[in-house]
Amino acid sequence: MEIIDKRKEKRINAFLYFCRHTNERVLFQTKMYKLLFFLDFMNFKEVGKPVTDLEYYAWDKGPVPKKLYNEINKGTAPKEILLSIIPIKDDETGERIGIKCKTNIKPNLKVFSRRELKLLEDLAYIFKDAKSEEIVEITHLKNEPWNKTKRTLGMYKLIDYTLALDNDAKIDRETALEKYKRLLETEAFFGVRDKNP
Repeated sequence: MEIIDKRKEKRINAFLYFCRHTNERVLFQTKMYKLLFFLDFMNFKEVGKPVTDLEYYAWDKGPVPKKLYNEINKGTAPKEILLSIIPIKDDETGERIGIKCKTNIKPNLKVFSRRELKLLEDLAYIFKDAKSEEIVEITHLKNEPWNKTKRTLGMYKLIDYTLALDNDAKIDRETALEKYKRLLETEAFFGVRDKNP
């Protein structure tokens, strides 16, 4: 069961880390999802595996971790995440139209490797004051994973982690594919990967 807990712990603590280390005035769900996307895809590019257990889909405003999005909307996300979101409601209807992220909960940084922690720090520093629109624009750049998925498969399709592998990747395609295949097989064996994210 440790594999389930470790990946879940990394997801929770990455969320908390970004809540505490970026400008809370501009940390809405769209930006949070992009930061998690960058964390996972940049780590995959370096070592052939994502940091969290999230799969990202090509939605209008860029990559979205559909599982986390659904958990937050249904109120089934881990309590640390639910305690770190502030609903944004429409002034006229009172309906929730988004979330803002803010927390006093300290992330457990011990769950991350040194490389993962450095990646978290770098992303939080680079995008500290970036607005959602700016970070969305970056995910939409030509030949990046979101753009490739949109062009080849269409909107709302799963973004393949192997699309992160380019000429700058620190790992070759075959090694990354083998590592990722083993990861998925392990998750399937232990029943970790959701069939319907």
